[in-house]
Amino acid sequence: MMDIGSIPVRVIGPRSQPEEHDGQVLSYIDMPSEMWSYRPPELPEPDAVQNLAAARDAMQWLQQALARYPHCAAPQLANLTALDDDNRGLVNQILGEGEVAISFNGELRARTQEAVLAGVWRTLYLDDADRIIADILEVADAPHVVRMAAAGKREIVARPGDDSADLMNALSLLVELRSHVQDYELSGKPHVINLTLLPLSDADLVFLDEQLGRGPVDTLSRAYGKCQVISTQVPNVWWVRFYNSMNTLILNTLEVIDVPAVICAAPEDLQDSAQRLAGLLTPYWPDTNATRYECRICWYLYDPAAGDPLEQIPAGTEFRDLPEHWRCPQCDAGQFAFLPAGA
Repeated sequence: MMDIGSIPVRVIGPRSQPEEHDGQVLSYIDMPSEMWSYRPPELPEPDAVQNLAAARDAMQWLQQALARYPHCAAPQLANLTALDDDNRGLVNQILGEGEVAISFNGELRARTQEAVLAGVWRTLYLDDADRIIADILEVADAPHVVRMAAAGKREIVARPGDDSADLMNALSLLVELRSHVQDYELSGKPHVINLTLLPLSDADLVFLDEQLGRGPVDTLSRAYGKCQVISTQVPNVWWVRFYNSMNTLILNTLEVIDVPAVICAAPEDLQDSAQRLAGLLTPYWPDTNATRYECRICWYLYDPAAGDPLEQIPAGTEFRDLPEHWRCPQCDAGQFAFLPAGA
C-alpha cells in the first residue's frame, strides 16, 4: 500500500507551468463580474419609526393591494407624493431596490424601480429639470409606464433604400415582423424572432433599428449578467437582448407582444411578496401581523392594523371585536362572508 506521504503534489495555476519556447504567455478567461444578488433592506430601529404614521399607512395599503391583486388583476396604485422626507425615507428603506429599473422618455418622463418585493414598483414622474412631480407606488405584473409604450404609431415599411446592397436579411425580417404585428392585433398571439441564429450583417441591424425606431421605454434587468428591453415606435414590438456577466451579447431577439415576459412579475412572485412584506413589517409594527380577514365575495381585506375609518372603526380592532352592524365596505356583505386571509 502506498504511503500518503509519498504521493507527489503537483501545483497548478498561474506561473506553475513552464514558459513556452516561443515566448507566448498563457491567458486566463476573465471571471464574471457585476453579478446582482439580493440584499435585504436596511431598516432603522423600531423606536425610530413609531411616529411615522404616513409610512405605516403606505405599507398597510401595500399589504391590502398585494392581497387584492391576484383576484382582480387590475393594477393597484397609491400616490406617495405628499410624504415628508422622514416617511419617504422609511418607505424607501423598506422597499429597497430589486432587479428591474425602467426609464420612460416620451411626452412625459419617468423612472421606475422594482422593489425587493417582485411586482411592487415605484415610479417617479419628472419635469424637464428632473424634479419629482409625482411619486407612485404600484402593484402589478408590469408598471403602467411600460404599457404606455403600446401607444406607438409607426408602421413597418419593408422597402429597400439606397444602402440596400449591404443588406442580407433585414428586408425579409421586416416582412415577417409586419405580418406578426398584424396577426397580434387580431389574435393576441405573441411571436419571437431570434436574431442570434440568423446571418445578419451590421448593416442589417442598423437598418432594422432605423426602420423600427427607438421607443420611450428602456428597461434593464440585473441578475447573473443583464437583460435589456427596449421599446420601438411600432406598437407591441420590442428589442430584447441578453448579456452574460462579462457584458457579451448572447441572445438578441425581436418580440411581438404587449409587454415582454422578462419584465413581468409572475403571479406566484406576487403571492410571495405579500408573505415577505408581512415579515418585513412585523419587527417595526408588530400589530401589522394581526389576523386579517378577507371577503370571499369581493376580496376586500379587513386589516386590524388599519381598522375601517369610514365606519369609525379604530385601528387595532380585531375582526372578532367588530360591531354586529359592520358590513363589507366594498360589496355590503355581512361578516359571515369573511374568512382569515390565506385560509
